Amino acid sequence: MQAISVTKSESGFTDGLKAGISIAIGYMPVALTFGLLARTTGLTLYEAVLMSVLVFAGAAQYITLSLLAIGTGAFEIIFTIFIVNIRHLLMSASINEKVIHDSPWKKAIYAFGITDETFTVSATKQGELTTGYMYGLCLISYSSWVAFTGGGYIVGASLPSVIQQGMSVALYAMFIGLLIPSAKKSRKVLFLAGVAALLNSLFTWAHFSTGWAIVLATLLSSILVEWITGRKSNE
Repeated sequence: MQAISVTKSESGFTDGLKAGISIAIGYMPVALTFGLLARTTGLTLYEAVLMSVLVFAGAAQYITLSLLAIGTGAFEIIFTIFIVNIRHLLMSASINEKVIHDSPWKKAIYAFGITDETFTVSATKQGELTTGYMYGLCLISYSSWVAFTGGGYIVGASLPSVIQQGMSVALYAMFIGLLIPSAKKSRKVLFLAGVAALLNSLFTWAHFSTGWAIVLATLLSSILVEWITGRKSNE
């Protein structure tokens, strides 16, 4: 029984690595751009890489650079990033229900690696998830982000301006690639994505902060879609 469990964990780790390849590729241009911008903002190579090692959150790191550039204080930066990343509480709670039971300290390790992209891949995977799968998925994504941050800092300045401007497109393409398969299987997923996008646009237009706009759009769209589908089921 123990041998079967170990084999399953190892297989899950390999599956996680394979599933995270698309994320690692999508992170490459975004991390390169972050490394380049960190350099222009005045951070050292050590500071730029350390931020990716400790934070591992693209949007939060980009916002931090902009706040540092205008001389924002540490408290304001920390509070802003907390609001932007508060959605991770919901994502972690959701993934916790899908991963098979394991030690809290093991969950704490891969919880650090939960991002929008790793959450999407793990949440859309059929069946239960293993701790090994989450380790593999988060490890390859995390390694790519940190490595390409350093690479962007070192060589990013030599890239043509056209390439620099188009770097962020790959990440959006990856999101679309992750959404389409799920949308094909369920119209509910497509409806949920559309409602969430509409609400997020409305909240942004109403001058909500980015973090609160995402959180409110996620909560309200989920409640609304579940209420509508629940009523249809009862009828």
